[in-house]
Amino acid sequence: MMNEPDFWNDQKKAQRIIQECNATKDLIARFNKLDASFKSLNETSDLLKESYDEELMMILEEEFTETMKLFEEFEILVLLSEPYDKNNAILELHPGAGGTESQDWAQMLYRMYCRWAEKKGYKVTVLDYLDGEEAGIKSVSILIEGYMAYGYLKAEKGVHRLVRISPFDSSGRRHTSFASCDVMPQFNNDVEIVIEEKDLLIETHRASGAGGQHINKTDSAVRITHIPTGIVTNCQTERSQIQNKENALNMLKSKLYQRMIEEQQAKIAAIKGEQKAIEWGSQIRSYVFCPYTLVKDHRTSYEQGNIAAVMDGDLDGFIDAYLKSQVQ
Repeated sequence: MMNEPDFWNDQKKAQRIIQECNATKDLIARFNKLDASFKSLNETSDLLKESYDEELMMILEEEFTETMKLFEEFEILVLLSEPYDKNNAILELHPGAGGTESQDWAQMLYRMYCRWAEKKGYKVTVLDYLDGEEAGIKSVSILIEGYMAYGYLKAEKGVHRLVRISPFDSSGRRHTSFASCDVMPQFNNDVEIVIEEKDLLIETHRASGAGGQHINKTDSAVRITHIPTGIVTNCQTERSQIQNKENALNMLKSKLYQRMIEEQQAKIAAIKGEQKAIEWGSQIRSYVFCPYTLVKDHRTSYEQGNIAAVMDGDLDGFIDAYLKSQVQ
């Protein structure tokens, strides 16, 4: 495809193909390295069977540890094979009941995901941002661009619970706050999701809230309501009304697709007669700052005691554990 003479006619499509090509080359290179490591382990093991040597045994143990690390990394990449796993991700955060406390928690999560994306080398673009009255945020939508961004971040969809001594409580009492995280794959114009024009209510307005550097102050903000489902998307970060409309429409496609996924999963669960352990409104993960420090995922029981590292974007352990738990 890259050798076709008209390859660069569509810049966005060309970039996606190059990204996929590079990722496939990386997967093959990882496999070949893993294959060579296993062969080396077998050869070293055979030598030890013939004649035991303490130093050689230590080398074998080091090789084994390194090989298993490579295997776990490769395993995660292979697990990311669901439709649209390779897509960019749209991530939305909404605070739960609790006013300023929950809004501050939503902003802490926003920072956490931005730091995680930076560590992955992904690009973060704010699509919609609404400040809280005193602190924090009322809502935020961000686009995270990078290969497999959705595949990784789908593990984060759900309600996140915070337990801490509130900085907004003069009595120093412990508070519990909730914020929801919604994750969808980003779709481009070539996605096959048909939306009738008559089903859309498109409104333009001035960007709301302080917003700071996140949003512009022109009348180019666009809100799209999908009348049959009641789904609303909003984009106000671009100066071009056309660009905001395109972004809002792609967000709508993503939300409609996510809705389809959830409906299919509900049907499968009903056929199997399963009771879903995690439901919307119940936390998938708890972040405890007081009386001890611990982050625990309730779906996989994976936990991390270094809460500062987690809030700085160290999420791969939680994501990997979730992806592995999905293997039937």
